[in-house]
Amino acid sequence: MQSKRGRLDRFLGKMLQISIKQVQVMLAKKRVWVDGQVVTARDLPIDEFSHICVDGCALQQNLPSYIMLHKPVGVVSATRDRQHRTVIDCLTASELITNNINITDLHIVGRLDLNTSGLLLLTNDGRWSSALMSPKNKVEKVYRVTLQNPLTSDYIDAFAAGMYFAYEDITTLPVKLEILSEYVAIVTLMEGRYHQIKRMFGRFRNPVVALHRISVGKIVLDSDLPTGYYRSLTNTEIALPE
Repeated sequence: MQSKRGRLDRFLGKMLQISIKQVQVMLAKKRVWVDGQVVTARDLPIDEFSHICVDGCALQQNLPSYIMLHKPVGVVSATRDRQHRTVIDCLTASELITNNINITDLHIVGRLDLNTSGLLLLTNDGRWSSALMSPKNKVEKVYRVTLQNPLTSDYIDAFAAGMYFAYEDITTLPVKLEILSEYVAIVTLMEGRYHQIKRMFGRFRNPVVALHRISVGKIVLDSDLPTGYYRSLTNTEIALPE
C-alpha cells in the first residue's frame, strides 16, 4: 500500500472547499501550521501523518500505527471474509481507540495462509510496509516448518541452490534450511512467492504439516504474546535498516 503523499495547497483546498487562490491568501497571512511550524509554501509536500492546523483548529492529526499480531491457525489474512475469522477480528476495538488507532486504516504487511501461524504485521504506514516487503531490500523472513516425512541433508543443498517454478517461469533466490530434528526445520528466505515453502518441500514429496513465521527482518514474534493477541511495535522494531 502506497503512502498518501500530496501538496499542502491541494489538501487545504479539498478539506476547506476553497479555491487555490484563497489557500494562497491563507498561507500568506500565516494562518497555517504544519507539524508545529507556520508554513507559507503552497507546494509543501505532506502525507497522511502531517499534523495540519488552520487558525488553531486541527484538520489532520493522524499517527502512524505498527502492530504485531500472533496469528492463529484458521484465521485469514484479510480485513473481511464471509467464511473465516480474519486478523482484524483479533484486534480489540476498545484498545485500538484508546491508542488512537483507526482500524479501517490498517493494512496487512506480508500475508500468511489460513493454516500458517505466527508473526503478522499490520500498519497504516504505506511507506514502511513497502520498504519492509520490497524484494530489493532483501528482508529475511524466518519460519519453523514441521514435515510429514523425515528430513535429510539433501534438502539443504536443494534449497540453497534455489528452485525453478515453471508456472511463474522464475527461479527462487537461495533459501537457507537448518534441520532442527527429523521432522522440523528452520527456513530463512528473502522472498514470498505463492506457497513458496510448501512448494519447495513438495519437490521432495514431503507435505508441510505446520508452518509458523518467527520473524520478519529484525522483528521477532514476542515469546510472551499468546496466540491471537497483539501489541504495538517498539521504536527499535519499527526502525528500518539504513
